[in-house]
Amino acid sequence: MPGPPPASPGPRLRREAATIARLAGPVVGGQLAITGLGFIDTLMAGRLGPETLAAVAVGASVWASLNMFLLGTLLAVPPFVAQLDGAGRLERVAPLARQAAWLALGLGLLLAGAAAAARPLLVALDVQPEIVPLTLGYLHALAWGIPAYGLYLALRFLSEGLGATRPVLYFGVLGLPVNALGNWLLMYGRGGFPELGAVGCGYATAAVWVAQLVGILLYVVLHPRYRHLGLFSRLEAPHLRRIGEILAVGAPIAVTLFVEVSVFAAVALLMASMGTYQVAGHQVAINFAAMTFMVPLGISMAISVRVGNAVGRRDAPGVRFSARVGTGLALGFQAVAAMVMLLFPRAVARLYTSDPRVVAVAAELLVLAALFQLSDGVQASAAGALRGVRDTRIPMAIVVVAYWLIGLPLGWWLAFGLGLGARGLWMGLIAGLTAAAALLAVRFHRVAARPLPP
Repeated sequence: MPGPPPASPGPRLRREAATIARLAGPVVGGQLAITGLGFIDTLMAGRLGPETLAAVAVGASVWASLNMFLLGTLLAVPPFVAQLDGAGRLERVAPLARQAAWLALGLGLLLAGAAAAARPLLVALDVQPEIVPLTLGYLHALAWGIPAYGLYLALRFLSEGLGATRPVLYFGVLGLPVNALGNWLLMYGRGGFPELGAVGCGYATAAVWVAQLVGILLYVVLHPRYRHLGLFSRLEAPHLRRIGEILAVGAPIAVTLFVEVSVFAAVALLMASMGTYQVAGHQVAINFAAMTFMVPLGISMAISVRVGNAVGRRDAPGVRFSARVGTGLALGFQAVAAMVMLLFPRAVARLYTSDPRVVAVAAELLVLAALFQLSDGVQASAAGALRGVRDTRIPMAIVVVAYWLIGLPLGWWLAFGLGLGARGLWMGLIAGLTAAAALLAVRFHRVAARPLPP
């Protein structure tokens, strides 16, 4: 007699999609809140004049580059924790978290020193001499909070690895009023405080990070979800071998993020030679594309956790299933974003500016941005899945090749060699993103086809 028909994959697919969406939603909200901090700083600095605004903008750009190394390195924590969770070995989470905290503190202190000693970098970047002291003051003030920020990230990523992503939303939103109040008191000199301008903005950001660290510490101490882990049951000295294991996974992620950020910075610098309207149009289009990318970014982090859980269970089909479902969700959203960019590019551009020349450039670039939405969704998902299996070195090399050896040279040739201008640079970006998406997807397919390590 024939056996019973195979179970329908529909319920399992819906459950997995719902789980990934539940994990990704707070991450997306938290990332948007982080974007909101920059918006508040820009808005409030602008009221103090162009020099203050320029100093905050340059200082924030320097910090954003440094932050890639801290953020990227600690992104190794969620897959480690997720694999332990999936394997039912939660007793090993606390020792891992303590070593991650030592690593976060050490990197935080190192980057605080780098931020405070940024004068040679500002000179090399040919920053206008009149804003160098203001920018350095902003970075010196900011540096006081960087160690706290590193420890906050360590606890945040511990939570995400356990499938608890709401803290990033809670404390991301908490940062908004703290930042606005800190800026009001310290930038404008209200409530009896001196008017510190850009320096006050740096102190306010440092205060946000301290508040977020205190908040997440209280959350982890008081929430029953973490009580059985024994996170604070003992104090351990730094263990170099364990820290090295985290670094082996996290350092390539950090380099990957820095490469991605730097190639977009390079495009912005190349765009600067094309004229004011091209630069402004580029900024509008890239900002909108960055906002829509928050969704696949959040999904990629959820994919890392779900894939890590499956690795811990030694469930090879589950590794592939979670990656496919997450990729499908990312592509679904990116398809909607692409349609908005294709059908309403001028309407989107007018949200940012009323200048018709800027709108025309931005609309043209938004149509091109629509072309890389699917590639962006695939590369984010594949990168998240590869982090989940702790495969980060080859993906780092792939990103370097795709962006710096394919995308940027091709964009430069199309823009300046063939005279396509801004469109040429964006075509290069599309080529780089598409190459990264294809190569990362192939890499995950190969890694996922192998037997899981013991």
